Amino acid sequence: MESIFKRVLIVILLALMPLGSARLAFAAPSPASTILVFGDSLSAGYGIGLEQSWVNLLRQRLQREGYDYKVANASISGETTLGGKNRIGAALKTHHPQIVIVELGANDGLSGSSIKSMRNNLDAIIDQAKNAGARVLLVGIKLPPNYGMDYIQKFQDVYLALARENKTALTPFMFEGFAEKSEFFLPDSVHPNERAQAAILDNIWKPLAPLLKP
Repeated sequence: MESIFKRVLIVILLALMPLGSARLAFAAPSPASTILVFGDSLSAGYGIGLEQSWVNLLRQRLQREGYDYKVANASISGETTLGGKNRIGAALKTHHPQIVIVELGANDGLSGSSIKSMRNNLDAIIDQAKNAGARVLLVGIKLPPNYGMDYIQKFQDVYLALARENKTALTPFMFEGFAEKSEFFLPDSVHPNERAQAAILDNIWKPLAPLLKP
């Protein structure tokens, strides 16, 4: 009788094991998704520090609105689209992001670089991010009028064309709403100050929000 009881008990325990395992697997928390910010000094907190930057404000807003995302900032002051193209692969392998915010091109434009080269570099960055399974938000910038209307227009058109062709989200102009207000910029008149960071985040949040998953 005792032997029969033991066999029945073993059968019951074996039958319950998959159920218990499934419950444990279901209860295990999933790791937070990652947003990779891949930019230049405009995203690296130049002149104000990372704590005051729009990237840190993004972290705070995600948490406040209940999104389970961590934000990795791989932005480097002085970065060009060529430099970005050369290091995007390593950044993707390191952070495995679900979303990549590409904010590059300002240094290409300010140095009068080839529009074609800039476009090709950005296209390559977007391709690598998408091939890694990430959704992409492209952030555009505009140049001051002393660069000539022809160059300025071609520069702006790059962001519009790439977003359309690659079906990516787009912030057409990072400084929309305050570009003409000197009180939003550092003394160099190029880099936004602490006061501008919330406005930058608002411009980026609008196209970013539809990419987020609760």
